[in-house]
Amino acid sequence: MITSQEQLRSLYAMPAERALLKQQIDLDRYCLRFIALSPLCIVATGGGQDSLMDASPRGGLPGFVKAPDNQTLLIPDASGNNRLDSLSNLVDDPRIGLLFLVPGIDETLRINGRACLRDEPHYTALFASESFRPRLVIEVQVREAYLHCAKALMRSRVWKPQAQVQRSVMPSMNQMIHAQIGLTAAPEAQETMVARYQAQIAGEQGGDHLKKE
Repeated sequence: MITSQEQLRSLYAMPAERALLKQQIDLDRYCLRFIALSPLCIVATGGGQDSLMDASPRGGLPGFVKAPDNQTLLIPDASGNNRLDSLSNLVDDPRIGLLFLVPGIDETLRINGRACLRDEPHYTALFASESFRPRLVIEVQVREAYLHCAKALMRSRVWKPQAQVQRSVMPSMNQMIHAQIGLTAAPEAQETMVARYQAQIAGEQGGDHLKKE
């Protein structure tokens, strides 16, 4: 078992100089372009009192995360399951880690910083449409930003058509949850759930997501 930094480092070569120098304290034009192209961001948070870590996906049309300057990101909060795991963590612990992905690009963008939750009207108005306005926006002050190499996504072949899995290989979300918590009522059909989600997302995005599919 590895229990010390010295034991851990002894198993690996020292990182190349480039791997260390690539870490930046703000967002350059390449980072900003990556964020503008990204429809998916994984948000990692902690919490107070020895709570477990949490990682949660956030998605939208490319560029749904805004960068008003090279040290700030704004992430709108869209509808979810109302557990508020990430948001509750950020109230107690402002540290945040972000991983941006762009379909078709094997590199990813990693950003670490500190966050606060903004519900002031001039923040939520930035993401408002005719039918939707977020309740709050996650404001991230960037402390570290760096491009991550392509190896993990190349190994996974995640963007390759032959790597795609038919949804039918797993039960529907509702079937699995009903089994996990012992519900006896008939679960909502997968098609019904998808249609409900699509209508909800169309309200948030003004129907633009349907035009781009």
